Amino acid sequence: MDPTRVFVKNVKRVVFKVGTAVVTSDGRLAVGRVGAIFEQLEALNSQGYEIILVTSGAVGAGRQRLKYRKLLNSSFADLQKPQVEIDGKACAAVGQNGLMALYDSLFSQYRLQNPTFSNSEFIVSFKEYPIFNENDAISTRRAPYEDSTGIFWDNDSLAALLALELKADLLVLLSDVEGLYSGPPTDPNSKLIHTYIKQKHLGAITFGDKSRVGRGGMTAKVKAAVSAADSGTPVVIARYQQGHACFAMSAKDNVLVLFHKDAHAWVTFNEFTAREMADAARDCSMRLQSISSEERNKILLKIADALEEKQDLIKVENEADVAAANDAGYEESLISRLISGLAKSVRTIAEMEEPIGRVVTKTELADGLILEKTTCPLGVLLIIFESRPDALVQIASLAIRSGNGLLLKGGKEARRTNEILHKVSFAAHSFWAVVSAYVNQSGLNSLSLTQTERLVTSKEEIPDLLKLDDVIDLVIPRGSNRLVSEIKSSTKIPVLGHSDGICHVYVDTSANMEMAKHIVMDSKLDYPAACNAMETLLVHKDFSSSEGLQDLVVELSHGGVTLHGGPRASARLKIPEVQTFHHEYNSRACTIEIVDDVKAAVDHIRKHGSGHTECIIAEDKQTAEYFLQHIDSAAVFHNASTRFCDGMRFGLGAEVGISTSKIHARGPVGVEGLLTTKWVLRGNGHIVKGDEGVIYTHKNIVSSAS
Repeated sequence: MDPTRVFVKNVKRVVFKVGTAVVTSDGRLAVGRVGAIFEQLEALNSQGYEIILVTSGAVGAGRQRLKYRKLLNSSFADLQKPQVEIDGKACAAVGQNGLMALYDSLFSQYRLQNPTFSNSEFIVSFKEYPIFNENDAISTRRAPYEDSTGIFWDNDSLAALLALELKADLLVLLSDVEGLYSGPPTDPNSKLIHTYIKQKHLGAITFGDKSRVGRGGMTAKVKAAVSAADSGTPVVIARYQQGHACFAMSAKDNVLVLFHKDAHAWVTFNEFTAREMADAARDCSMRLQSISSEERNKILLKIADALEEKQDLIKVENEADVAAANDAGYEESLISRLISGLAKSVRTIAEMEEPIGRVVTKTELADGLILEKTTCPLGVLLIIFESRPDALVQIASLAIRSGNGLLLKGGKEARRTNEILHKVSFAAHSFWAVVSAYVNQSGLNSLSLTQTERLVTSKEEIPDLLKLDDVIDLVIPRGSNRLVSEIKSSTKIPVLGHSDGICHVYVDTSANMEMAKHIVMDSKLDYPAACNAMETLLVHKDFSSSEGLQDLVVELSHGGVTLHGGPRASARLKIPEVQTFHHEYNSRACTIEIVDDVKAAVDHIRKHGSGHTECIIAEDKQTAEYFLQHIDSAAVFHNASTRFCDGMRFGLGAEVGISTSKIHARGPVGVEGLLTTKWVLRGNGHIVKGDEGVIYTHKNIVSSAS
């Protein structure tokens, strides 16, 4: 349970207020809905809760009856005249009888007794609770907040007064909307608020029109809720769902709007807008850049030590994730986990030379006028990753080393592992803890992690973040091709990544048979769910005519690989024919096809590949060079497994992902891929003035410096 909702466990006495929109339909009393409410209240009462009900509905019910009577008594000429809204007091007077008659019938049906009162304190016995309605209630006390009359004037304010007077543990205001928004619910820019923080939201919320069926609305609810919460009674505004037993008492975390006197002391990620999160991430980037390279390295080394110290605990949580994912029926690509070697990769990153401020070029433009091209962080990164909890540590480490602010969205299928990795990393060093405290205060997970359940946890936040192209500098999705494709089509922010990992291995006629077996098996089976695993095996027609192809098929079959074929391979091997070559299995499956020669293999890859990683197995160097020169993918190998396309194996320490883009970083993206450059010009009073008197030398001083 969300820690901000823990107090619900100790709730006994509850005031429920049901609004007009809840108990009526098109102005008429919804008998079935009111009956369902009674069933749920009776269930709570049987569980030992002390229930007080404040009900609306009289005005709405009365208005419908009066409109009907007015229609019957109107002539055609009367109906052509402008219609005047019926007075609310008249509606209440007419509707109150029907409302109370319905409740009386329900009282009899459920054998509920009349309540007993004594000195402002009521005694709630088994199956006994009071029902109030503002239209037949009288009070000599003023409302705790100012309104048009100075006393309660609707059922929301009445419910707040009763909650305080009767010392309720909780006030529940049921509505027909999802909850409290920062603006009118019909406004697409309005955000759902899960916990009302007076210091943050007071005066910042724009309300829409009042209730179209009753006299209140969200404005009245918020006033009542703030008043009751300030006086010590927690309040939730919740949407009534018919058949949802026990109303908000059994609701899941954060599906209600909570008002609590201690809310200002709770920091909940969901209370902050996407822009606030992104702005805080940018601030964290500046803080990282302000500390020395040695300080950033110390943070990373402490994280590596903590990962090793807690490896047994991490393994337990990781295994629990895997078991839960298996039970839930997730595909292998979402179940596979790689948490080994994390400490080593973090240390490798820490031992790298300082990446920020490195001089790439240094040029004398004119005498005394020196121009430098230097490296600098990109700024704010939004990383969205599915499964693969190792990504959390790798990405955070790369962000620290490169001085970038970070927003992370992890997959729910690795929740436990993400959480323990975050906790271990968080506690690794005092500076890290200081930054996290700052991050928590700002509501952001930046540099950045907060509790994993407070990472960008719901899909609702992602579209808002993807709109912030003025704050977020780069989006890196790590996951399925569907995820990457959706991200690319939803934002103006540059996206670095690959939508498919359709990697090919081409076995030439000159290939060494034993070498081919080892490379093909490793490329497919070392980690089938990886994006750099072989998905298509291309075989030269001459090699396929020998026993070579059959040997490869046997080896793959023994490894549990399901084989699919192109038209030629399907006919030769009697295996199912694929519908498309452009398919990423991410599992123990692959496609086989026979090609005429290396040129045909290159043409096939150009047509059906995704530009990720390709391999040729050949002893003929001329053939191999043709393949290496003519394949336009991010990584091209000769006689080596496709699984080598990895940031750690390339010596980058780790990677934030593999890019198939031709702009900026390509292939495994490490620290270098998270940097850009800026020009720094140093002069001594130099001016252009139409280039008069400026003698340009354009002398290269340093072509590349570390």
